[in-house]
Amino acid sequence: MIEGEKYYIEKAQRGDHEAFGVLYDHYLPQIYRFILFKVGSKAEAEDLTHEVFLSAWRTMPNYRMQGHPLSSWLYQIARNAVIDFYRTAKHHIQIEMVSEDSLQPVASGQDSLDRSLEMEQVKKCIAQLRPDYQDLIIMRFIEELPTAEIATVLGKSEGAVRLMQHRALNDLKAAYHTQTYGPPFHEA
Repeated sequence: MIEGEKYYIEKAQRGDHEAFGVLYDHYLPQIYRFILFKVGSKAEAEDLTHEVFLSAWRTMPNYRMQGHPLSSWLYQIARNAVIDFYRTAKHHIQIEMVSEDSLQPVASGQDSLDRSLEMEQVKKCIAQLRPDYQDLIIMRFIEELPTAEIATVLGKSEGAVRLMQHRALNDLKAAYHTQTYGPPFHEA
C-alpha cells in the first residue's frame, strides 16, 4: 500500500490526473508482472496493463475503499482482463517466454545457473496449474500479497484462500516432482 493512498484515491476520484498518476506509478510494476506471468508476451502484457489502468481511471469515481489497498481492485480488473484476453484471443500461456528478472519483486544479487534452471522448471509447473491456482501462486509468492488481499481479489474468504493455497502448492509440488523425476512408478 502506498503511503497516503486514501488521499490520492479521493483526489483521483474527483478527476485529478496527477493523483491517479501517483497510484499508477506505484502499482504499475506489480500489475504488469502479474499480467506478464499470465500471458507470457511482453507486448500483450503491456497492452493489457494499459487497459487495466485505463479501466481503473474510467471507473475510479465508483471505487469504494473497503479496508484493502487499491491493488486488490486493480488485481480484480487485471484478472478479468486476462480472462477476456484468453476468451477472445484463444492464445496459450507461453510462460517459458517470461524472463526470471521480470518475475522478481526486487532485484536480487544472486544470478546462479542452478537458480535460473530451477526457476524455469517452476514457471513451467505453474503454467500447468488451474488458472485460479496460477493467480493465487503469483499473488502470494511472486507479489507477496497478504491472504486478506488475495481473498478480496478472488472473492473468497481467507480460510478458502488458505485451503486453495494448500491445494495449489500440493499440485505445484506434484507437477515439479513429475517434471524433475518423471511420473510415479506403479507396479502392475
